Amino acid sequence: MTIIKSNNATIEIGALEKSSFTNLKYDYENIIVLVDSNTKILLPWVRTYFEIEQVKVIEIKAGEEYKNIETCIVIWEKLSEWNIPRNSLFVNLGGGVVTDIGGFSASCFKRGVDFVNVPTTLLSLVDASVGGKTGINFNHLKNNIGLFKEAKKVFCDVSVLKTLHKRELVGGIGEVLKHALIKDESYWNYCQNTDYTEWNWQYIIATSIGIKNKIVLEDPLEKGERKKLNFGHTVGHAIESLSLENKVSLLHGEAVAIGLVCESYISFKKDLLTKEELIAIQNVIFRVFKLPKITFSIDLILKWMKFDKKNTGNEINFTLINAVGSAIINQTASKLEIENSIHYYNQIQAEK
Repeated sequence: MTIIKSNNATIEIGALEKSSFTNLKYDYENIIVLVDSNTKILLPWVRTYFEIEQVKVIEIKAGEEYKNIETCIVIWEKLSEWNIPRNSLFVNLGGGVVTDIGGFSASCFKRGVDFVNVPTTLLSLVDASVGGKTGINFNHLKNNIGLFKEAKKVFCDVSVLKTLHKRELVGGIGEVLKHALIKDESYWNYCQNTDYTEWNWQYIIATSIGIKNKIVLEDPLEKGERKKLNFGHTVGHAIESLSLENKVSLLHGEAVAIGLVCESYISFKKDLLTKEELIAIQNVIFRVFKLPKITFSIDLILKWMKFDKKNTGNEINFTLINAVGSAIINQTASKLEIENSIHYYNQIQAEK
């Protein structure tokens, strides 16, 4: 069991049955397990650790399009119907959508009900379930409504990866590569030189969480250092938001992978990154991902970028990399630089 301490949370990486998850039933009056239509199959796995009469289950629809206020209302109505007291615990059993919306809903209900996360996707294991960001999408804007509120504990059991389809598994690799690119060259070398089908997932999850946790400890409210975690997300979130609005199938991790290529190119054009580093990054990403062409106009992409929470004034804020394993925050890019990065991505995509 690997234990990582955050500000107000503990992250346990290892088999669930060997973790402190088994003791939660003694600390709370009610246990509310939040699942979606995909992760409900894992209910028997977690219910065995609680008394039957303690557990109530809320099931929501699976998918980023349901991470909205309407789903929160469904959750809150159920909690009110059951007259759930504050001395209760939310167990968010799912991927990033479940942990985001579950953490947000629990934090708002009666001014705060404790919650723990049991992530079930690679994306949520390495990123979404840790760090204290909770929230929902609003008017197709990613995570535009939310709170900083850490889970009491996060339980990362690598065995859940066996339940994932290939696309879901690969979808989380974008965040893994981001962690390596912004902070750890040796981690990047491992990811680059080992096919992901041969990765040691315990090592991957512990290393990624360790990188993110160290950054979050320094800057929990994203005033400075934590912005490094946004590498790939300025372009990525715009593409993801447009895809949601237009009902185009695109996973968050796939959007981030597109963003990593585009923002690495911007880094290169600003003489922060060498051509060799850029090519190495794009080669790894296209080796792992099957990514679509970007068909949205540059004006539409810029419009969504301007909604980004990191922006100040009229400038679009980027995190870029100045070497593999090193990131710099509060960078800007012109419309032409952003447009050229999209053209570059599409050119590389067409060649793969």
